[in-house]
Amino acid sequence: MPLARSLSVTSLSGLEEWDEEFDLENAILFEIAWEVANKVGGIYTVIQTKARLTAEEWGENYFLVGPYVESNVRTQVELIEPTNPILKKTIEKMNSSGCKVYFGRWLIEGSPYVVLIDVGFTAWSLDTWKSELWELCDIGVPWFDREANDAVLFGFLTAWLLGEYAAQSEEPPHIVAHFHEWLAGLGLVLCRQRQLPVATIFTTHATLLGRYLCAGNVDFYNKLAEFNVDKEAGDRQIYHRYCLERAAAHCAHVFTTVSQITAIEAEHLLKRKPDIVTPNGLNVKKFSAVHEFQNLHAQSKNRIQEFVRGHFYGHLDFNLDKCLFLFIAGRYEFSNKGADIFLEALARLNYLLRVNHSDVTVITFFIMPARTNNFNVETLKGQAVRKQLWDTAQTVKERFGKKLYESLLVGQLPDVSKMLDKEDFTIMKRAIFATQRQCQPPICTHNMLEDSSDPILNCVRRIGLFNSSADRVKIIFHPEFLSSTSPLLPMDYEDFVRGCHLGVFPSYYEPWGYTPAECTVMGIPSISTNLSGFGCFMEEHIADPSAYGIYILDRRYRGVDESCNQLTSFLFQFCKQSRRQRIIQRNRTERLSDLLDWKYLGRVRQLPKEKFRFMWKLKDGFMLFVLFLHQYYISARHMALAKAFPEAYMYELHEPTSTSGFRYPRPASVPPSPALSRHSSPHHSEAEDNDDERYDEDLEAEKDRVNIRQPYSLPFKNKSSNAHVANANGDGVPSDKN
Repeated sequence: MPLARSLSVTSLSGLEEWDEEFDLENAILFEIAWEVANKVGGIYTVIQTKARLTAEEWGENYFLVGPYVESNVRTQVELIEPTNPILKKTIEKMNSSGCKVYFGRWLIEGSPYVVLIDVGFTAWSLDTWKSELWELCDIGVPWFDREANDAVLFGFLTAWLLGEYAAQSEEPPHIVAHFHEWLAGLGLVLCRQRQLPVATIFTTHATLLGRYLCAGNVDFYNKLAEFNVDKEAGDRQIYHRYCLERAAAHCAHVFTTVSQITAIEAEHLLKRKPDIVTPNGLNVKKFSAVHEFQNLHAQSKNRIQEFVRGHFYGHLDFNLDKCLFLFIAGRYEFSNKGADIFLEALARLNYLLRVNHSDVTVITFFIMPARTNNFNVETLKGQAVRKQLWDTAQTVKERFGKKLYESLLVGQLPDVSKMLDKEDFTIMKRAIFATQRQCQPPICTHNMLEDSSDPILNCVRRIGLFNSSADRVKIIFHPEFLSSTSPLLPMDYEDFVRGCHLGVFPSYYEPWGYTPAECTVMGIPSISTNLSGFGCFMEEHIADPSAYGIYILDRRYRGVDESCNQLTSFLFQFCKQSRRQRIIQRNRTERLSDLLDWKYLGRVRQLPKEKFRFMWKLKDGFMLFVLFLHQYYISARHMALAKAFPEAYMYELHEPTSTSGFRYPRPASVPPSPALSRHSSPHHSEAEDNDDERYDEDLEAEKDRVNIRQPYSLPFKNKSSNAHVANANGDGVPSDKN
């Protein structure tokens, strides 16, 4: 489902589509990943959200390749006959040789073609292919590693598919094969070993060894250059997986990663410096109504408040209007995701709020799937009590309304003392007695299978945050993914994020970070770190991230205690903001969503010489250069084509200049503050109307747009009129003579 944002004057100017086409008539793109139509982790989101844009660029020449999983195909894929005659012959040949290959459309935005390979059907070839792998690459795969066995089968089958396609083509095709992660990497190695006419790209979204090392609580980033990678992989019994990943990285024509921090990691662990960094994006759906995302925030917040009313029944001694909702979400990796430092910071925040006599209450949600056996009975009871109270209030309201109506009909003002009789008071007293509670509100919404050893629960016990009345910070641990069909918290993840005030992701190991990116697109401020791809990306492209609601925690150059203090400071300062300040900050955060839209992360094109022309836009007297914003994925493909087919394509290597890179300016006004201006939200607090300082969101956005400058140099040189020209940065900009 595409995320939504508003189209208003707060949108970043200069980011408009261009309609030039790259000559792809004799080129075909296969994008290969284990998570094509098969949700396992974040790569599924990358491919799913990027598919529409890639399909628009490559048209009928774009095919995704993944494993055939029957349960997923039933709900996500429409099986059809292959539309490409060469691919049809290829699939028929493979099926007649003992394989099962399916073709269809993936029912997502863009409806891309998919080729799905049943790896289980060819399991009889596993031993033969393992022997071949050993003879060719000296890589042995143990029999008990099922995931690695699947990687071997998938790799040989994808190489078979690409080789057969090349063999069935009458004219030599220009095939681009983009492989994601080590599970698909063996196919790339085999393509190079068999010398197939394929331009190969390998993208690692996170290194295998890096994830294992960080999970082991080592000083990862300070010791990157010191690790004996072979020994470390062997000690963790993943040496064969590591070899597959490293071989794919070295064999690829173009090697990419998703962030600068992962590029450094890959250079040390995989021993190859990435050619291009390809950040991940999202599909951003634009609203026609101004500030519609603020209305959606208010609606979703009300739904979260209803859950809170039930969860804290009997202890609802805080003002929900002065309650802030924070959350952390992702895989349950306690240290890697920063849950450890977040809990410690919450304990310190609780102390600060109490000693400063703050009337703000912070409710923090931990959305991390863990092993459970059912819902917590006390949690379910809380929602039942809340519903019962609501029904009681509705009953009394109807009785009151009926008496009021009858009194007015006879022309008399009602006697308020007689509007509620003894029965009404009895019903209300029984409802009040039902809300009495002897125990504290539960921390966890489910019954944990390993309660005594659970890292989050043990840390909560250590810091003593048990949701007591004296605590200003409350904790709710929801150990499963959110769903609109849940009887407890019936909300989809997107709606839940919209209703929160702040996302907190103090990760120690996060190659990219989709969770803070999703917050940004929905206009929700977030905290990430300079060890995450998202945090580094935002630091690079925004002059003052915190002014836009993007707080970057320093976990690279500070110790754990210093980082914890900094996180506590971020949280405490956020709690001190007024409601009006938070509205202004959400407007600013939402304005950054264009930076994360696939439309701009992947749309730069390398054009034939005869199609080159300037892509400038004149706005308010300033040149806004739109071509250079982001070039990543398309540049990787063009670089691979130039390396694999030098007779048809070429590129020139240019070192980046000191001015390269887009940088979003500081806000034109002072930091967020209460103001007398039109209101961006349907609700309004009159208590904030007495401030003297004025703020106009539209005026500030207009100033920000004017402040944008063209930050790039023009390093392009045209050396051949017969070849497609691209430099290593994917610039493809003509000189003045053209």
